[in-house]
Amino acid sequence: MSSTTRPRTAADPASAEFVRLTDPFRRELLAYCYRMTASVHEAEDLVQETYLLAWRGYGEFEGRSSLRTWLYRIATNVCLKALERAARRPLPSGLAGPGDPDAAPDPRQPEMPWLQPIPDAMFGSVPADPAATVASRHSMRLALVAVLQQVPPRQRAVFLLRDVLAWRAAEVAELFGATTASVNSALQRARTQLAQADLAEDEVVEPTDPDQRALVDEFAAAFQNADITTLMRLLTQDAVLEMPPIPTWFAGREHIGRFLTGRLRTPGAMRMIPTSANGQPAFAVYTHNDEGDRHAHAIVLLTLATAGIARITMFHDPDLFSVFGLPATTPPPTRGSSPPRP
Repeated sequence: MSSTTRPRTAADPASAEFVRLTDPFRRELLAYCYRMTASVHEAEDLVQETYLLAWRGYGEFEGRSSLRTWLYRIATNVCLKALERAARRPLPSGLAGPGDPDAAPDPRQPEMPWLQPIPDAMFGSVPADPAATVASRHSMRLALVAVLQQVPPRQRAVFLLRDVLAWRAAEVAELFGATTASVNSALQRARTQLAQADLAEDEVVEPTDPDQRALVDEFAAAFQNADITTLMRLLTQDAVLEMPPIPTWFAGREHIGRFLTGRLRTPGAMRMIPTSANGQPAFAVYTHNDEGDRHAHAIVLLTLATAGIARITMFHDPDLFSVFGLPATTPPPTRGSSPPRP
């Protein structure tokens, strides 16, 4: 049996060495593949494929580049190949203009490949440098991942390697087998397209200070209590609400309030379980049936700005709950229990 096809076992020295040397890069490769594809499920599959190809070729790895660079080369090729046959994963706001809050939303389109969130627990480790921590969180922001899907895949990879992972132009050129000039040209085109998206990064705040934690807590309590008045007070004037796979989305505090007023009516009908995704505060939302059992409803991500909550993105996809390590069903809450703190 050849070294490239033999199964990996605990007693296999080559396998043990491969696992020891490559496992430290698994989470960052997952983050990279997620930024490339905007799908947590696809990113997991692509990382698995990357490691399978790396294992098969490990015997021929000559160390002319670092192991990390070698793994990224494989992951980049795997992602680019997958994206050749894949449709762009958007959010509703990237498809059409905002909807009328007084009209019925468009029917769900679960067949469309929508952008997915990724739990913070799945990617990366906490850097020792606080500035690096902030940079890492910002590079996973939902808005950035959404805009990246509009950038051609090769330019997307160059941008991620150069501006997010801080690779040198010569390193990226070597990875692609290209010239430094072509890499710099691709990077400039990607930067231009991202600049046109106006992500307003300077206005996005980190939910770490007491005021921002209080804002997130107040949102959860108001949502659970169907308190529209408080919810509207917490939103910025130009806030956005979107709910994939529902293609209709709403822009502006007033329109969001009018839409929610007709749908968020019963206090206690929903339960908010705090979590985090894409470096942003998030909640798993459960609804209850007549027996009091709670069922997976949506994963909600909040985008915070200095003036309040700038965006609410509700992913109506119960399959995401398992990705977040959460059950599809929970027992009824105990009498007198209070909303959990994020």
